Amino acid sequence: MIEYRAHFGFDIEFANGGSLAGEGFRLDLPAPDLSEAAIGALLVRHLGLALVGSVHLRDLEIVEETHRGSRGVETAPVAARVVDLSHRIRAGLVTYPGLPAPTIAPHLTREDSRARYAAGTEFAMDIITMIGNTGTYLDAPFHRYADGADLARLDLATLVDLPAEVFHLHDAWSADARGIRAATLADRGVRGAAVLLDTGWSRHFGTPEYGRGAPFLTGEAAEYLVEAGAVLVGIDSVNIDDAESGGERPAHSVLLRAGVHVVEHLTNLAALPARGARFTAAPPAVEDFGTFTVRAFARLP
Repeated sequence: MIEYRAHFGFDIEFANGGSLAGEGFRLDLPAPDLSEAAIGALLVRHLGLALVGSVHLRDLEIVEETHRGSRGVETAPVAARVVDLSHRIRAGLVTYPGLPAPTIAPHLTREDSRARYAAGTEFAMDIITMIGNTGTYLDAPFHRYADGADLARLDLATLVDLPAEVFHLHDAWSADARGIRAATLADRGVRGAAVLLDTGWSRHFGTPEYGRGAPFLTGEAAEYLVEAGAVLVGIDSVNIDDAESGGERPAHSVLLRAGVHVVEHLTNLAALPARGARFTAAPPAVEDFGTFTVRAFARLP
């Protein structure tokens, strides 16, 4: 499905006095053939303005570009399907630099099982040894806090079929400014939602580049998401915190203390619309365990 956005500068005059100007603005469009007046009306709606006298757009350009979730702009319907957002797990997989890779070994081979079952019947039973932080995984509060809820005590209602607010942020951070800040996430409501941060970093998964120079969520942005009522925050990066800042983990600390789940190492988030998808990431109910692999996915209505 092709989506469109408008790039422009603008000058807005208010009927009761005063004005507002902007440069390099970008706005989701429901269709590519809108008039300048229609785009101006969408701009006013997106900004939540009142008593507008006139809107003038400058250097208007309409381009094919993924929607970012502009307020007041309906996203085109998406064909019903399920999108897998998880990395595949295999023996030897390096998820996070410095953590052990999983090993897989047989407990009962198909050949050995033939002596236990009727003719023509065989089974394979295998053993996997891995750290909970393998592939795409969820952090429960117990991961950070000894008195926090472990995996077995998580409410499934906070893990399954959550409304997803997807922030497509490929151009919202840089090597010099890797932290995603609250202001970047403040243009739409996230109460009761899974906030998914699409940074594009998952393209490096499984390579040495994945662990260096990665984008992350700042502590103040984590505080904003807690106050805004987010239920879960996921990212397609090596860590939701800056893993190169030493031992500080402000995003983990803020989110998990508030009971907001963290999902790291997501992938394929660019395939999701800015809103309208339903997100699921449920780990097994393991007691006294704080983090575990999930099969994260989104259902597009």
